[in-house]
Amino acid sequence: MMNVVGFLFVPLLLAPGVLTLERAEHDYYKYHPMEKISTWMTQMEKDHPDVVTIVDYGKTYENRTISLLRIGLKSEAKKKAIWMDCGIHAREWIAPAFCQYFVRQILQTYKTDAKMEAMMTNMDFYVTPVLNIDGYMYSWKDISTRLWRKNRSPGPSGGCYGTDLNRNFDANWGTVGVSSDCSSNIYCGRGPISEPEAQAVTYFVGSRKEDFLCFLTIHSYGQLLLVPYGHPNFTAPNYEELMNVGKGAAEAIWKVHGKNYTVGTSPDVLYANSGSSRDWARMQDIPLTFTFELRDNGTYGFELPEDQIQPTCEEAYHGALHIITYAHDKTFSGAAAAAAATLWTMLLAVGVSGANLL
Repeated sequence: MMNVVGFLFVPLLLAPGVLTLERAEHDYYKYHPMEKISTWMTQMEKDHPDVVTIVDYGKTYENRTISLLRIGLKSEAKKKAIWMDCGIHAREWIAPAFCQYFVRQILQTYKTDAKMEAMMTNMDFYVTPVLNIDGYMYSWKDISTRLWRKNRSPGPSGGCYGTDLNRNFDANWGTVGVSSDCSSNIYCGRGPISEPEAQAVTYFVGSRKEDFLCFLTIHSYGQLLLVPYGHPNFTAPNYEELMNVGKGAAEAIWKVHGKNYTVGTSPDVLYANSGSSRDWARMQDIPLTFTFELRDNGTYGFELPEDQIQPTCEEAYHGALHIITYAHDKTFSGAAAAAAATLWTMLLAVGVSGANLL
């Protein structure tokens, strides 16, 4: 496999004897190795310095830096936040492709769309294109490692590697849908948040959890929108709200290319599990937490062809945008209404009538 780092540059002939270089556009409809994704992140910050900042917030087991893009317009007011991570499972290549597409879309939209401008004024988007960097790079090594799922930390005994990061969070850890065998794809680790990648998310999000309105973690496959909790004995306090918002997102997805996404808890529509980042985030009182399981339903599974990247991203973008818009409007429309009501009460207290305001 060729190791292509960075953006390709192609010669552009301006006039006889004059040669310059033009940067080729990033191809959002191809799968990219980690080196190319890192270069793309740097380019996003360079191209949009007013709204994009790279934030390093952890290290992988193999000592690679975990970074996210913080995207938002500058504001004097304290901002709320949206979390999105992709690539927690190495073999799910469509997930990092979606994170790249999502970033492009919001950056292309906010200058012409008043709603997106308002959301980027009131909230910051924290987007991690690849969380499990070691595992993702290992899945690119050769055909024998293409379906690697876990990170790359060694197990408690020799001969096995990797913990399933989506079983390692401190959310009913180690109780259902996990294995204590390091050779298993659902090995949950030595203990809750034993893995540096899970620690990075736990610290970064947990230390500012009151800021986050929404936590979206992107996976494949199955065409599902999963709500908390993965353990069948627990129910989220806002379960009805989560289901209603999820069904609205599924409808938005269906309208794009006619793909059906099923909404529900993991025990209801998939299988029981514990230790997921989605469940952990809900336990931190982040109200709207969802797992996206992108295309398909098993025909290609984790090896979704590149010709399906574009339609998959297009439909998932509309689903994510539905959830994010709901989170924004619930917070900021409600805040505006409350502020207006408070002002009106104050005016009435000092004897100002509606006629006096006209």
